Amino acid sequence: MKILTILIALIMSLTLVSAATINSINADVLTPGKEGTIRVVVENTLDEDLEDISVNLIFKGTPFTPVGSSEKSVDEIGEGDEDDFSFRLRAANEVKPGNYEISYVLKYNEKGSSTVKTSEGTIGVRVSGNPDLVFTISGENAVESQQGKIVLKIVNKGFSDARFVSVKIISTDFILLSEEQIYIGTVDSDDFETADFNVLFDRNPARFKAIVEYKDFDNKDAAETVDLPLNIYSKEEALKLGITKKSKSPVVLAGAVMLLALFFVWRTVKRRRNFKRSLNRN
Repeated sequence: MKILTILIALIMSLTLVSAATINSINADVLTPGKEGTIRVVVENTLDEDLEDISVNLIFKGTPFTPVGSSEKSVDEIGEGDEDDFSFRLRAANEVKPGNYEISYVLKYNEKGSSTVKTSEGTIGVRVSGNPDLVFTISGENAVESQQGKIVLKIVNKGFSDARFVSVKIISTDFILLSEEQIYIGTVDSDDFETADFNVLFDRNPARFKAIVEYKDFDNKDAAETVDLPLNIYSKEEALKLGITKKSKSPVVLAGAVMLLALFFVWRTVKRRRNFKRSLNRN
């Protein structure tokens, strides 16, 4: 029984080492629309030389295309030696960041043999792309000493979504009437979201300052500082630009007073006439 166990172990050991193997694979991290390299190292673990060794990458059904040939070959790899097979590839412009697989086929002949041996497997390729946030602001009724609104627009020009986005105000150039921190959620790639803040505009010139926090593609915490100028108009400028309209209250009040005065005059005149008529009758 012991001898049988030793023989089985020996046979398995010989089987494991008697093959051409992929020793290592090194694949660049790609970004959408960019090129990278896959380097495959083939090791000859046989006790004899290998001939006509080739590695073929299967790009069909993947978001990648080869730059040059998808198959590389060498005439010979000596016993115990290894050789490199390098491939250039390009990620599609519209590929979503994530982890992908490319299949490969390894072929070779043992020296002096016409039998082609084949080995298959997959290569992991990672496509990365972080959010690229751009900020703009606008003010509604941005007039000194008046209530209004500041609207922060967050545009994501990056290849991946910005997740768990929140905005915290750190500016002191206006009086904040709403919450100082707003949770937005996800700003999708090639999309935008807005955050509104109710404020009392206090001074001119003013700057809008805030911290935008989010999670990137690798689920890492990221933060960006927003520091943008904010136009606040005086009451006179707001009237000229049509941002506000001149109040009609004084005109309305004056008209009401005038009507009331006319009413009293008319009533007084009418009483006097009635009084004179009553005297004449007597």
